[in-house]
Amino acid sequence: MTNGTATTDLDATLERYRVELTGYCYRMLGSSFEAEDAVQDTMIRAWRSLDKFEGRSSLRSWLYRIATNVCLDMLSAGNKRARPMDLTESTPLAQAALSPRPDHTWLEPMPDDRVLPTPADPAEAAVAKESVRLAFMAALQRLPAKQRAVLILREVLAWKASEVAELLDTSVASVNSALQRARATLAERREPGADASVSDPLDEDQQKLLDRYVAAFEGYDMSALTALLHEDAVMTMPPFDLWLTGADDITGFMTTLGAACAHSKLVPVEVNGLPGFAQYKPDPDNGGYTPWAVQALEISDGRITGFHCFLDTQRWFPLFGLPLRLEAETDEVEQGAQRG
Repeated sequence: MTNGTATTDLDATLERYRVELTGYCYRMLGSSFEAEDAVQDTMIRAWRSLDKFEGRSSLRSWLYRIATNVCLDMLSAGNKRARPMDLTESTPLAQAALSPRPDHTWLEPMPDDRVLPTPADPAEAAVAKESVRLAFMAALQRLPAKQRAVLILREVLAWKASEVAELLDTSVASVNSALQRARATLAERREPGADASVSDPLDEDQQKLLDRYVAAFEGYDMSALTALLHEDAVMTMPPFDLWLTGADDITGFMTTLGAACAHSKLVPVEVNGLPGFAQYKPDPDNGGYTPWAVQALEISDGRITGFHCFLDTQRWFPLFGLPLRLEAETDEVEQGAQRG
């Protein structure tokens, strides 16, 4: 075998693990771009030190050990990603002000296909989706880094305690203790959005709810939208720390500070294990539509309970493989929907 062939084979072998490692690093870090950087660093470290891999564990376990160390190093600064409701109180519409915070403040959205492998078992697929939903991701951010790693490895990835202990160079008793503490921390506070219930694939009622949402949003029909929102529905708009509660304040914002979103177009996306949309708003200067937000919707009991809009379109739309412009023609919108 030539060196070129061996290199290609090794690259292909490592590449097989990219999606699941990205999912792991994303759960650890709460950042889409930091997760991808961590995986790239993991691949480079693995490539450079392959001669030190002694085969006592599987290649997969070895890669997870490297990825864990990369993430723990990145988390040593103590940064914890957050949602607006983790940082401030809900703001009444009358006091609403759009105050941005730095990018590193926020829990970031992630396309499903970058972090969720396709397991044969539907039950495994459902657990994987639940583990990247915004509420669970926010809960993970409350944990110290090593507890976070233990919880993800044990409860999301279903590793044995002995396997986690070997990966972390610790004892089984230490792993079990860390898991208990992590569970206790998460049980102390029920995260907003934790009750979101989305089947995979969407059931008929959920799909109808989304169809009604698209019609209401694109038509900017606030009465129709109100009928779809839970009475305690939450709207967030990172990088702004403002968040709103209840249909009156949400629709009131949309018709005042958010009035420029009228007549937007929505393109379906799969984001954080949730149904979502790329929102394009009208471009009054050039015609057509320009990117405005990636929306992630939380649903429970037939209503929308969370309406999360990530506004940094120059970062998010390329990440989701979305065009940075839609023409006005219907066929262009449909093509964008197919890409999403």
